[in-house]
Amino acid sequence: MDRVDKINYYLDIAKSVSERGTCLRNNYGSVIVKNDEIISTGYTGAPRGRKNCIDIGECRRKKLNLPSGTGYEACRSVHSEQNAIISAARNDMIGGTLYLVGVNKRTGEYVSDNKPCTLCKRMIMNAGIKQVVMRDTDSSYRIESVDEWIENDDTLI
Repeated sequence: MDRVDKINYYLDIAKSVSERGTCLRNNYGSVIVKNDEIISTGYTGAPRGRKNCIDIGECRRKKLNLPSGTGYEACRSVHSEQNAIISAARNDMIGGTLYLVGVNKRTGEYVSDNKPCTLCKRMIMNAGIKQVVMRDTDSSYRIESVDEWIENDDTLI
C-alpha cells in the first residue's frame, strides 16, 4: 500500500470530521493546519445548545425551496469553516491552510464543486489563513490562494 501524501492525509481527516455534521443536505468538515500541525477542526451543525436538523428531521432551506448555495440566513447550521475558525486562536491560524471536504448526505458522494460561501471567505481572510484546499474526489483537489480572493474582490458592485 502506498503512503498517502500530506494533502490527502489532511483531506481524509476533514472527511472524517464531516461525519459529525448534522445537516440533512451536505455535511462539511474543515481542518486548519499550520506548520504541519492541526490547529482546529469544525463540522456543519447547529449552534451549541440548539437542536440540529437531523434531530428535528427537517431542513428549513429545503422547506422554503431554496436552491443549494443560497439562503444561508435561513439555515440553522454554522458552517464547518466557521466552527474551525472560532475554535482556534487567530495567531495560530495566520499563514495556515484550511482543508475542506463536502459530502452529499443523500448520496454519500463528494460535493465536487465545494467552496467556502462568501461569509466563510470573509472569515477565512480575517483569520489570516493563506490557502484553502478543497477535495473533489478521493485523490483530486483544488487549492485556492486567499490572497487572490482579496485581490479579486467578488463583493464589489
